[in-house]
Amino acid sequence: MSSATPAAMADLVFEIRGLSKTYHMGEVEVRALRGVDLDVSAGQFLVLLGPSGSGKSTLLNIVGGLDTATAGSVRYRDRDLTAADDGELTAFRREHVGFVFQFYNLISSLTARENVELVTDIADDPMDAADALGLVGLSDRLDRFPAQLSGGEQQRVAIARAIAKRPDVLLCDEPTGALDITTGAAVLQAIAAINERMRTTVVVITHNAAIAEIADRVVTLRDGRIAGERHNAERQPVDSIRW
Repeated sequence: MSSATPAAMADLVFEIRGLSKTYHMGEVEVRALRGVDLDVSAGQFLVLLGPSGSGKSTLLNIVGGLDTATAGSVRYRDRDLTAADDGELTAFRREHVGFVFQFYNLISSLTARENVELVTDIADDPMDAADALGLVGLSDRLDRFPAQLSGGEQQRVAIARAIAKRPDVLLCDEPTGALDITTGAAVLQAIAAINERMRTTVVVITHNAAIAEIADRVVTLRDGRIAGERHNAERQPVDSIRW
């Protein structure tokens, strides 16, 4: 079983057991996950590392309540997500999870501030949109439209939008996949800052092994299974990594 450190076991955010997912494409059966066991502790920065097709995105989507498992269980704190219906999963996502994807999904006709306010308008205890954008280094871009921002700035707006509702967990699917090293580093700096300042639990999936050095813990997936894991004795600063 892939587990959190003993000291963190008392404050698990996710407890995953025997998680499997099978997709059927016509007569073809695709086993995306094959009995994954994984614990994630509060405040941890976890990188899920592996090649395309290893099951990373499927695992993230099930943990985030965007997809359901074929077998096994996922518990979020004291809640059994695998027993939840669609309405309960929607509430879970809205109240507890922020998502960041490879593509920014910003609304082109809205400014950076207005894109973030889409979330703050429906959250129970949101941050001010300007404060959320300030956390990711965009205080001087509040009233810019997406077309007036670089790719890295657009991704940071997406991060601000994700964290403005003060989520317990931030789930990031290849957040630097469409970016060059300079803009990608700025995005990783923003994610690391959210983890450190807000103590938000962060899970980043990537195929880029260099990114693993900035995390507390690295879990490697291969062919739908956990192939290995390690805890970094010391997290490396983002500006020290190269890819």
